[in-house]
Amino acid sequence: MSHGPRSGLAAVSSALLAMSRHLEVRDVLKTIVASARELLDAQYAALGVPDDHGGFAQFVVDGVSEEQWKAIGPLPRQHGILAAMLHEARAERLADVRKDPRFEGWPKAHPDLVDFLGLPIRDGDEVIGALFLANKNCERPEGGCGFTEDDEELLGILAQHAAIALTNARLYERSRELTIAEERSRLAHELHDAVSQKLFSLRLTAQAAARLVDRDPSRAKGELHQVAVLAAEAADELRAAVVELRPAALDEDGLVATLRTQIQVLDRAHSARVTFAGHGVKALPASQEEALLRVAQEALHNALRHSGAGHVDVTLDRRGSGAVLRIADDGSGFDPSAVRRAGRHLGLVSMRDRASGAGGTLTVESAPGKGTVIEMEVPGG
Repeated sequence: MSHGPRSGLAAVSSALLAMSRHLEVRDVLKTIVASARELLDAQYAALGVPDDHGGFAQFVVDGVSEEQWKAIGPLPRQHGILAAMLHEARAERLADVRKDPRFEGWPKAHPDLVDFLGLPIRDGDEVIGALFLANKNCERPEGGCGFTEDDEELLGILAQHAAIALTNARLYERSRELTIAEERSRLAHELHDAVSQKLFSLRLTAQAAARLVDRDPSRAKGELHQVAVLAAEAADELRAAVVELRPAALDEDGLVATLRTQIQVLDRAHSARVTFAGHGVKALPASQEEALLRVAQEALHNALRHSGAGHVDVTLDRRGSGAVLRIADDGSGFDPSAVRRAGRHLGLVSMRDRASGAGGTLTVESAPGKGTVIEMEVPGG
């Protein structure tokens, strides 16, 4: 190998740890490509995940600037050597890719590739990606240099672990989609139950007012006032549920802006005062941002629907390279030890699972009549 035994082992270990650290598919792909290029000391690296239409669902590169990548144009198709790696599922090691009969050229802005090493990423019998490197960084005497058998073996080891990391990331994303679907179903049931109860009460109260309007106008007036109160409460329930059902705009707005917007709406929709402050928080890995948002939503749901709180305060502060989320309310509180004995209650198990899944921690402080403080910390990237 091009590295000494100690540095080579350390580099491989670092690459494998980096791959296992990420849960988002796109993050895993970027880490695989960057690790492969660094390990084998190549100028360029790329990884393509094929689609079912002769192209690539995702294509990640390393060693190419954003300007170059934009100038290159559309994603490549599955042709030439890329197709051979995907369809024949074998490694390709070439001294000069341009001289291979399968070479079909590249766009004008594409960097010039010479020596080439590529191989498929396989999950069992299925080829789930093609990983390749080009232009090894070394002196080039006449007919010399290029990628070696040792390089191919090392890339093969990396590809095996890349398959595991990529498969795990896909499973995580599918699991998350199912969780979101379950949450939406739960919220839909809550919306139905809450609004249906309010509308049923409103209907009965309106009927009572209609019967009283002639013989007891004063009581009828009171009943009509209650109709207005119930209608307002039903509207509040509807607005709050719609906020939770709407997809979070994390990708576009970021965690701080998304939290601020949702909390402003909840403050308008509920009689309790709901406030938010965010200080110095930088962008976090996508999995951590989503976990923080979901925990905040669950904690706010508990505080506003079940605790009778008059004030709920949410803060998000930077802590090291990560962040800490704090939701404090002045509601009825509860006994956390009793909750643990009772099992799933108030969504605490779900919140702990979310925190743990994002590499973070969750703490809960509460007592009957003393309100509740939920704190979640994540390490950042």
